[in-house]
Amino acid sequence: MSTRTSALDSLIFGVDVQSGDVRGEAPSYAVVALDGESVDRDVVSRRKLRRRIQAEEPAIVATDNTFELAADKEALVRFLRELPDGTTLVQVTGDERPEPLSRVAARHGVPYGKAPMQEAEAAARLAARNVGHEVSAFTDTTEVKVARGRTTGGGGWSEDRLTRRIHGSVKRTAREVESDLDDAGLAYDRDVTEKYGGFSRAVFEVKATPAELPVSARRSGDVRIEVERERRDGIEYRPLATRRDHVVVGIDPGTTTAVALLNLDGEALDVWSTRTADTAAVIEWIIEHGRPVLVAADVTPMPETVEKIRRSFDAGAWVPDVDLPVDEKLHRTREHPTDNDHERDALAAALFAFDDREDQFERITARTPAPLDRGEVIAGVVGSDESVESVVSDLADDEEGDEEATEHDPREPSAEEKEITRLETRVGRLEDHVEDLEATVRRKDDRIEELETELSDARREERREARERREVTRLERDNERLQRELAEAEAATERLDDKLERLKELWKLDHSNFADVAAEKQDLVPVKPVEQFTTDAIEAADEAYGIAAGDVVYLRDASGAGRSTARLLADMGPRLVLRSGGLSEQADRVLFEAEVPVAPAEEATIREIDELAVTREGDVEAAIAGWETRAERRRRERKAEELDRLISEHRARDADRD
Repeated sequence: MSTRTSALDSLIFGVDVQSGDVRGEAPSYAVVALDGESVDRDVVSRRKLRRRIQAEEPAIVATDNTFELAADKEALVRFLRELPDGTTLVQVTGDERPEPLSRVAARHGVPYGKAPMQEAEAAARLAARNVGHEVSAFTDTTEVKVARGRTTGGGGWSEDRLTRRIHGSVKRTAREVESDLDDAGLAYDRDVTEKYGGFSRAVFEVKATPAELPVSARRSGDVRIEVERERRDGIEYRPLATRRDHVVVGIDPGTTTAVALLNLDGEALDVWSTRTADTAAVIEWIIEHGRPVLVAADVTPMPETVEKIRRSFDAGAWVPDVDLPVDEKLHRTREHPTDNDHERDALAAALFAFDDREDQFERITARTPAPLDRGEVIAGVVGSDESVESVVSDLADDEEGDEEATEHDPREPSAEEKEITRLETRVGRLEDHVEDLEATVRRKDDRIEELETELSDARREERREARERREVTRLERDNERLQRELAEAEAATERLDDKLERLKELWKLDHSNFADVAAEKQDLVPVKPVEQFTTDAIEAADEAYGIAAGDVVYLRDASGAGRSTARLLADMGPRLVLRSGGLSEQADRVLFEAEVPVAPAEEATIREIDELAVTREGDVEAAIAGWETRAERRRRERKAEELDRLISEHRARDADRD
């Protein structure tokens, strides 16, 4: 039986639809991850929700309605099949006919709000209290199939050997699976299909869930192993916890009322607190979780509210001789985490009451006949102060009912009555044997309890280590990311340093009045290369090393420029434009009208240094002089053309007048 402690130690996802419709537009989900006292909230898509469940493997995925996760039963079955082996889907509002989430949350004292994220958190906290029903579409039987991993072909000597090898591999793997199942002590049925050289397949029907199997699905070479859980006819809803056993109840009344439950072996079953529920709601909660034999308080005398609850169950009462000190309550409840001081006080009252009455419970148990429920006997003795014998006698009389024989009817018993008498005699003998077996079972239960405690401690330590590993992994990812960013920044710095050195050289070339410029470099002129005669290329060059008035610009590809691109270059006021390739007519006209000298790159000797270039001052002056000569000739030609045009127009007007 699950306890609240184990539930709180596990990772629980609360899920509710944030937007969209599961049957239409892809929905988004509000997800609250509850891990002990840690709460993480997020809004994710359906695909990311499934990926997160697969990655984090929560113990419970809780929702107020399972059909918010799937459009129909078939889709719900697919969703359940995709869950990790250790993950359970829980509907916290009930089974096929769920209650409103607000009502369930109010009954269990869980904060509730109508926003999807608040509903998701309420579902997670309810599941942590073992409230709700587990949703299952599969039985506890799993089919493990070992089969061929490839086809055997159509015939021939080589294919015959291949077939024999594949069937031999299937048989060998099937025996390994069978050995693993035997070592795990699992019950199973085996069905094999024998073929040439071994088995073509072997099917094991195992009485276990996939998580309990020592084998897993895989495919390697000649053999594949498939693991599939047997599906139920429909969807089953099973309550997470059924606590109608006899219990010891501790109550701390006040503005916040807290209730704690122990079983008759002193194990903590549940702790609950509420600020809104009245006495009737508290009684209803206790009824849902158990049948009290003893009601305890941590102060003396017993508060009136606690006494009222005790009388409603006709249970025994326990109060300490003096009010329990806080340090003793802290020490006694140190192994049982609680949400607040009220829950701690209620749990302490129950634990101290059990400590005080433990010997009495053991004596009553030892004197209770095997057919009777020891909880009923303890409840009768503690609640009414009667002797064990008196309570046992009353319970035995109740079970016998009105089956006493009447002496005034001397008739012969019927065959059915004789058969009943014979069976009752046999039952008596079997009951004696059962009593011996129950003693053996109790000893084994004690051992199982010890082992379960050790297992619970080991699991808790494993979860703690897993959380630490996740944190270490996260920090390692952050460290790797920062190292990548550092490497990128260092590479960028190195590139900028190289560029700075080249710019320094260019700057020195451009400022000949500095004394540290080498004599052989004083006749050099910096050239600003531009890859293409386009607006983007000009702006890129200007951003990289700047283009100012009086610079020599080198167009590596002068073709294709239009009027606006040429105007952009002309506005920068270059001293000379050296070009490779021909200019467009429009660009040539704009640069000529702006009186920007343009010369072929062949007229100057250009030496390139990475992205930069230099040429001789003499070459620049010669190129400019050549342009001026060509420009003067072009101006005279344009004037001649203009004069011819005016003469032609004048003659045309004279002809029109005649």
